[in-house]
Amino acid sequence: MFESLSDKLNTVFKKLKGHGKLTEKNIEAGLKEVRMALLEADVHYRVVKNFIADIKERTMGREVMGSLTPGQQVVKIVNEELTKLMGSRHQALNLSGPTPISVMLVGLQGSGKTTTAGKLAIFLRKKGRHPYLVPADVYRPAAIDQLQKLGEQIEVPVYPSSVDEDPVQICRDALAAAHQEGCDTLLLDTAGRLHIDEELMNELRFIKDALNPSDIMLVADAMTGQDAVNIAKSFNEELDIGGVILTKMDGDARGGAALSIKSITGKPIKFIGVGEKLNALEPFHPDRLASNILGMGDVLTLIEKAQEVVDEKRAAELEKKLRKSEFTLEDFRDQLVQVRKMGSLTDLIKMIPGMGQVKQLKNLEVDEREFIKIEAIINSMTAQERRQHTIINGSRRRRIAKGSGTQVQDVNRILKNYSQVLKMIKKINKGGMRGMPRGMLPF
Repeated sequence: MFESLSDKLNTVFKKLKGHGKLTEKNIEAGLKEVRMALLEADVHYRVVKNFIADIKERTMGREVMGSLTPGQQVVKIVNEELTKLMGSRHQALNLSGPTPISVMLVGLQGSGKTTTAGKLAIFLRKKGRHPYLVPADVYRPAAIDQLQKLGEQIEVPVYPSSVDEDPVQICRDALAAAHQEGCDTLLLDTAGRLHIDEELMNELRFIKDALNPSDIMLVADAMTGQDAVNIAKSFNEELDIGGVILTKMDGDARGGAALSIKSITGKPIKFIGVGEKLNALEPFHPDRLASNILGMGDVLTLIEKAQEVVDEKRAAELEKKLRKSEFTLEDFRDQLVQVRKMGSLTDLIKMIPGMGQVKQLKNLEVDEREFIKIEAIINSMTAQERRQHTIINGSRRRRIAKGSGTQVQDVNRILKNYSQVLKMIKKINKGGMRGMPRGMLPF
């Protein structure tokens, strides 16, 4: 989403770093380009004005002018101000109060409330909570059906509401039902409209008064840019929301909403939707996004994603195999499966510091189907073949290709790559594998 802004900012920084000494003139010229880049990214004009003024005040002072590396100091200041602009630190969902507590999801029709309710349920369950989904949108029958199906898919209980019930009463009854279900967190999927109107706001206020939710989350579509900011402002004025969940952050919008909402509304972005899959909801960290925008990567998120999928026991076993050079095709397959669970490889590469600025990787799109093909080929092998790849002759390769729906050339390529990995492991073992992180492959 922020590729264009990131490219433009890094171009400005390269120019500034090219000057041995920064002057008021070249700082002014650089900030003018930063201002244009932010406006083109659809950041609110008032936010841009204040942001540039804050940076100018700091860059004109001793902090930069007296520095031995003034260009780098400017990047540091922009990073800090970008982080502050978006809220400085991650703010978690408010889950305080007597159980079962309730969280209201509000927003316009089409913002993604229902899907987000399912994603949030999965997130909370990972944190040890017991969520209960409540379909309170009686004006759109498909919304109730959609949430029921989502609940079945992710194995989370859903309150059995219907279109002929009152939304406020649905929420009251769901609160009582949550006790019986042994659930501690109600996720209220409320009604939306194409546009904000008084009838919608009145209904939401009645639900708020009836349940006194611990948090009210506005679900807004990041693709709508400044409209998302205006929507957030309106909902906040009417309901005093606790925060925002920005959906479709993996899209190709310019990203101005993410940089403007906190400044305009005073309320933080707490989560971002980064894909269509039900696990594609992430806590929002302003410092990490700022680093990403400036091409510094996002190592902490990369580590967290790895921790979610790595089995410690399996990692310890793999480490022993690596040390003994006993890494099999089954291990190879299992590692690829773990990488796939972490998300898009294209996105993972961008989290590595410096990778976002490598020209060859700018428009890199990794074909995730290749992972599926590799997994299918290895699965088509017998257990003996996976453990001892040297027995796979020409006829067996044809059989494996036929069984996996691929070509013999595909099988040959995977076996060749695997053989190269084995050689690399043996080479490392000769020099010693001390210091290598547990469970991490040397490729």
